[in-house]
Formats: sequence, structure tokens, C-alpha cells
Amino acid sequence: MPKIVFLPDDNICPEGAVVDVEPGKSICEVALDQGIEIEHACEQSCACTTCHVYIREGFDSLDEADELEEDYLDKAWGVDPDSRLSCQAVVGNEDLVVEIPKYTINMVSEKH
Repeated sequence: MPKIVFLPDDNICPEGAVVDVEPGKSICEVALDQGIEIEHACEQSCACTTCHVYIREGFDSLDEADELEEDYLDKAWGVDPDSRLSCQAVVGNEDLVVEIPKYTINMVSEKH
């Protein structure tokens, strides 16, 4: 059974977490099931960028992002080559290391 390592995040997951996961679930689903409150303004329908995460290990084990996800990632805050929308990144058979960004577009706009 693969594991997801959620790296520590000061606001959402201060201690980090290591979670056993059944393949076929999205990273967002797994996080929410574990009480890790990843923002997900569109309720996981691939209609925003608030659940953006960095896949620091295991990126290549995920299915490629489709065109819609890529379009939204183009709008995400702080996107890098390891970025995915956690609602669209479905766990396969390999372990993952996930970093939650410090900000989302929602959080940045709310603070200014």
C-alpha cells in the first residue's frame, strides 16, 4: 500500500503526516480524510486552483495532468514543474511526498 508524506505546513499540518492510502484516491481526498484541510473552493471539480500542491517525490507515478488541469495550473500562485491540483492527482502504486504551498490565490487576495 502506498504512502503519502505530507510535509509540515505551519497552518494546515504543522507536524506533517504520513498516511497509508488506497490507490485510486485523489491527494485532496486523502488529505481531507486525514483532517488536513487543504483548501478546495470548487469542491474538487477542477474549477479553481486552491488545492494546488507540489509533488516533491513520486511525481512521475501520477497520470499526466489533462488540458483542463494544466489550464488552471497556469493560473495558480507559485506554480513549479512539480505542481498539481490535488483534486486531480490520483494516487497510484508509489509513495508520494507532498508539499502544501504557503499561499493560494484565494489566500493572497484575502490578505490584501
